[in-house]
Amino acid sequence: MAPVLITGGSGYFGALLRDRLVARGQVVRVFDRVDATDRAAGVEFVRGDIRDPDAVAAACTGCGVVHHCVAQVPLAKDRQLFHTVNVDGTANLLRAARAGRVGKVIYVSSSAVFGVPRSNPVTEDTPPVPGEAYGRAKLAGEQLCREEAARGLDVTIIRPRTILGHGRLGIFQILFEWIRTGYNVPVLGDGANVYQFVHADDLADACLLAAGRPGATIYNCGTDRFGTMRAALEALCAHAGTGSKVKRVPMAPAVWAMHATSALGLSPLGAYHAMMYGRSMFFDSAKARTELGWRPRFSNEEMLIQSYHWYVANRDAILREHEASHHRSPVKQGVLGLVKRLL
Repeated sequence: MAPVLITGGSGYFGALLRDRLVARGQVVRVFDRVDATDRAAGVEFVRGDIRDPDAVAAACTGCGVVHHCVAQVPLAKDRQLFHTVNVDGTANLLRAARAGRVGKVIYVSSSAVFGVPRSNPVTEDTPPVPGEAYGRAKLAGEQLCREEAARGLDVTIIRPRTILGHGRLGIFQILFEWIRTGYNVPVLGDGANVYQFVHADDLADACLLAAGRPGATIYNCGTDRFGTMRAALEALCAHAGTGSKVKRVPMAPAVWAMHATSALGLSPLGAYHAMMYGRSMFFDSAKARTELGWRPRFSNEEMLIQSYHWYVANRDAILREHEASHHRSPVKQGVLGLVKRLL
């Protein structure tokens, strides 16, 4: 049985996908710069950097399917890394996959390629217009996929909405910590912007289904049960029962402050967070449902509640973790630690 390669297999989603494949009896190989403490003994680990063409080529050798999950995420706030990892690294992976005669590549992209959409729902035919450096880098990666597909490589692009699920931290760790301690949480404007998430387990289902379907294509993936940002956060606050409330914050000055404090290194928030937190965005995932038989199982509220409970149950271990990826690690709040006292 040819191994399945997961680039970024020590990161949040890569590790989840790794475990799903192992549970199915698949031979799995992980390529990453760091090893994960929860990697099963039977999973092969190849240490390397996606920016190193020789290391990538070696990792691809003999693989039947590659799930390309490596990415520098918005929390990194480093334009050079966005390009060298998300673009140049993807080019290395695609060249190695074609040279190694890999049967299928799944490229995990991002809804950030669309920026703030002019209208919703967003479909696979909606023209991507990214609004910041991270989205532009992910779109450049998609273009490389299309070019390699034209040369004969079978590569499918999966675009997830904002990912949630047990173990998902990053910027959500700040939200969960505020609610755990009873602090209020903000929405921009009236919070009526319609926002959609996707559960990591549902996203893994989509990737596994796409890996089994021949033919280069694109799928947008988000839950089919979602509503406004205010409604999702109010449901979480009510369920937590810690006294947290959702508070309205004027949108224009808040966005300006988010950009300014991020640029000065005073806040963990990046340009994408400032651009999208108060905006509406949701996918039409009909293509994935029709062609893959994909059915998301979790609603926005269910995802948030599950993720919050996992955080509370594992908080002590999380706060001791400093070597994991952005989405598996706690985040320094910076100026946000002051902001929470003003809400």
